[in-house]
Amino acid sequence: MKSFSESYKEAGVDVTAGYKAVELMKSHVARTMTSGVLSGLGGFGGLFELDMTGIQKPVLVSGTDGVGTKLKIAFLMDKHDTVGIDCVAMCVNDIICCGAKPLFFLDYIAVGKNYPEKVAQIVSGVAEGCVQSNCALIGGETAEMPGFYPVDEYDLAGFSVGVVDKDKIIKNDTQKAGDVMIALKSSGVHSNGFSLVRKVFTVNEQNLARHFGDLGATLGETLLTPTKIYVRAITELLKNVQVKSISHITGGGFYENIPRSLPSGITASVDRAAIDVLPIFDLIAKTGKIPERDMFNTFNMGVGMIVVVDKLDADKALETLKAAGEDAYILGELVNGDEGVIIK
Repeated sequence: MKSFSESYKEAGVDVTAGYKAVELMKSHVARTMTSGVLSGLGGFGGLFELDMTGIQKPVLVSGTDGVGTKLKIAFLMDKHDTVGIDCVAMCVNDIICCGAKPLFFLDYIAVGKNYPEKVAQIVSGVAEGCVQSNCALIGGETAEMPGFYPVDEYDLAGFSVGVVDKDKIIKNDTQKAGDVMIALKSSGVHSNGFSLVRKVFTVNEQNLARHFGDLGATLGETLLTPTKIYVRAITELLKNVQVKSISHITGGGFYENIPRSLPSGITASVDRAAIDVLPIFDLIAKTGKIPERDMFNTFNMGVGMIVVVDKLDADKALETLKAAGEDAYILGELVNGDEGVIIK
């Protein structure tokens, strides 16, 4: 007998909509399949077989995150096929900071009302993020929660698991004064600081449709630009250069994230003039009259990731990153001290 409950539907939950959503998302999920996947959608757990080739001491690395209030922009623009990239990016960009290779991803979508086509759009973005990071989408959950979320809104979160050889985990204990910091350019605001962004621009449909100065697109299109995924570039870098640390610049900006990868007694000296600040950040600062210190403590300011290498390896690192398609440049250097971060 086919699963259906008229009583549950009257309470606001249509299980048949869930089945339709799964059918619509299958083609997107299929794009992400890798050799380790042993199960399809619909089971109680996603199965993944580890390939231990070349790994002596496997260590699993996990990361979890959501998209945050950037989703409010997606709701207003009725565009739902990119926020899934953000969700994947926020997880996989974290786990590569220790040198891990992402293996698989699972998402969680909570909706006020299950519109199968909209859910499939969301999952299409998740699948695209998985393709960009060479990991498989092996499962997830869509929960219809009437009365908890408005019918046209949803929340999106997920997590990823990766693997790294224990002897190849990136540690910060080899960093020293004179080491070079290399910036990898961001694609925009990524998925952090949107509570402040929405306050600054009094976000509504009319404002999101406006064109501002050098943005090259509407405000809404600019803000909804998906988070850049750095997995492939970092994977290539690790093959060619000894990387001493990696920092993913997310919420908390420079001042919170860079010190997380520094050893005691070492300070990151950032060359302010070297930073390729994206126009959207200048617009946010000007419109909201936000002090520069707060901008650097909230946003990535155009720098999505920072890697530290020996000064002698800097040229090779830049060459490798640029060959992998990244806009990379020298951001500063490490110096002795306990200030954490100095921007000058």
